[in-house]
Amino acid sequence: MIDTVKYGPWAVIPGGSEGVGAAFARKLGKAGINLVLIARKQGPLEEVARAIRAESGVQVRTLAIDLTRPDMLERVREVTDDVDVGLLVYNAGASHRTGDFLDGTIDDALQVILLNPVGQASLSYLFGKKMAARGRGGIILVGSLAGSAGAATVAAYGGAKAFTQIFAEGLWAEFKQHGIDVLCMVLGTTDTPALARVGMKFAPGEAADSGDIAQQGLDNIANGPVYLPPPVVEGFRKLGGMPRRQAAETLSGLLRSVQPSRPTSAHT
Repeated sequence: MIDTVKYGPWAVIPGGSEGVGAAFARKLGKAGINLVLIARKQGPLEEVARAIRAESGVQVRTLAIDLTRPDMLERVREVTDDVDVGLLVYNAGASHRTGDFLDGTIDDALQVILLNPVGQASLSYLFGKKMAARGRGGIILVGSLAGSAGAATVAAYGGAKAFTQIFAEGLWAEFKQHGIDVLCMVLGTTDTPALARVGMKFAPGEAADSGDIAQQGLDNIANGPVYLPPPVVEGFRKLGGMPRRQAAETLSGLLRSVQPSRPTSAHT
């Protein structure tokens, strides 16, 4: 059970329209925490919001916005300034394409950086300030095993997710004095629509379930700064202990084995 006093009465979930973000939203709604769900597309957002209202009765606000927009913070403030936010779950940040760095555009790479490091830092500052003032709260940043080593086909994404982990560790060290828990969840292969859109293919049972991942995040929010789901532990430790050239070659080979032969966009 999530501590609704410490982490409520409102939670903000960027990337809350599908996959792990939607799973977090449903579980928090069932616990009685009101929600602000943020994603690019209004339709999927409203579908998740309607389902949560029906099954839990909590308040659910939605904001359809591209989190890389220059006015992102202003738009988020418009829907959150009048509520008491006790939890930020930053789930947005899936790669919009796979493929070699030079085969894409510079905008492809910059979008990943804006969505991950810039978005995470911006919203962690916005809500971290408010949580510190009230003396309690929590921040979950969804990372990736891809952040454990550089790899071909996901150079910008891997770098962005490496930021997620190091940033979370730093915030954890700073924010604990304010009663704020910070956790980076290092995800491996997870069954999400975002991975399906970039052409990732996994054998049955190979990818983790989004609902299980969300539950593990809520169960371990106070056990930061980094949480490794059990299937990720061995790979994370191996990559971290390898010489960096070997780590990059190993992860590159693994990713190429599950990606389509041609670069693919996640945008639909």
